[in-house]
Amino acid sequence: MSEETVAGGASIVASKLNKWYGATQVLHDVDVSIGRGERVVVCGPSGSGKSTLVRCFNGLEPYQAGSLVVQGRNLSISREVDEVRHEVGMVFQQFNLFPHLTVLENCMLAPVWAQKKRADEAEATAMELLKRVRIGDCARKYPGQLSGGQQQRVAIARALCMRPKVMLFDEPTSALDPEMVSEVLDVMVGLTDMGMTMVCVTHEMGFARSVADRVIFMADGRIEETAPPQEFFVNPKSERARQFLGQVLRH
Repeated sequence: MSEETVAGGASIVASKLNKWYGATQVLHDVDVSIGRGERVVVCGPSGSGKSTLVRCFNGLEPYQAGSLVVQGRNLSISREVDEVRHEVGMVFQQFNLFPHLTVLENCMLAPVWAQKKRADEAEATAMELLKRVRIGDCARKYPGQLSGGQQQRVAIARALCMRPKVMLFDEPTSALDPEMVSEVLDVMVGLTDMGMTMVCVTHEMGFARSVADRVIFMADGRIEETAPPQEFFVNPKSERARQFLGQVLRH
């Protein structure tokens, strides 16, 4: 991987990335470059390596071979991983909110402790972002008092409070009741004007059509296909992609 590749506007560059869980290889020579400000949806059947790949992007999962540079930092160097995490926000399937803290306190925690922000500054930022995800009126409530959709919107606001350059979403709607999915997707659509790089693992193909600059399709730990949504949905090149779309678009 050349320095020019990173300097030329790429936010994430993976080259020949390989990962094993024990004897099982889950990523096979993955090559991918994601531009700064680009919105990418990663899709594919269960067990294809999507979540593992995205979790590698902020050091949550170590990889065993290849190289990975995020925001110009090499994740094979341990001290760089902490720096990357300050610039990369992540929203998970499960909301992972602290139940004993209010919504506002959940959002203030990382800026105060990790970024050493003043409490009043962190609170102002948290309130601004809670309002942006349309949950500001719940700032003093506890997570247990909220619906799943509301909790996931809080989790998005909490990640945004670190002012990340990159946002990763790992199937953010998969744990939600169907009627709550659209409220979270609507919020994610509303984030696209913030200029962040966004990488989202999801089966929500309507979201991919309307928001993504590019769709990456994975199967068996490999990137099988990458294309703009209008091309991917109209004329997928691989048989695996055609089968996958036939299944998910039927529902």
